[in-house]
Amino acid sequence: MRFEDFKSAIAQGQSCPTSLPPALQGLWIDQQGDWNQAHQIVQNAGDQDSAWVHAYLHREEGDLGNARYWYRRAGKSVSQGSLAEEWEEIAQELCKKAASTEIKI
Repeated sequence: MRFEDFKSAIAQGQSCPTSLPPALQGLWIDQQGDWNQAHQIVQNAGDQDSAWVHAYLHREEGDLGNARYWYRRAGKSVSQGSLAEEWEEIAQELCKKAASTEIKI
């Protein structure tokens, strides 16, 4: 999946495909303004990519202590960029992974 397609589909208000991995679903739904649903998806997923999105969501919420915990679980450093920059960084990396498994929107 190309990052540009992912971002464009969100901007067009398309529904989040359930075929996406939980981490990408969380990013999609958060971008559409539903932090609680995004959080629910990634907190129950258990994989490192979802832990990274979980960390981002807690950083977005302002809960830096909880965010740090999830960054550690994800094996990632706490982002020093803006939330928008971090969202793009995560989405680009996860879209590359999804492209290697041919997930379509």
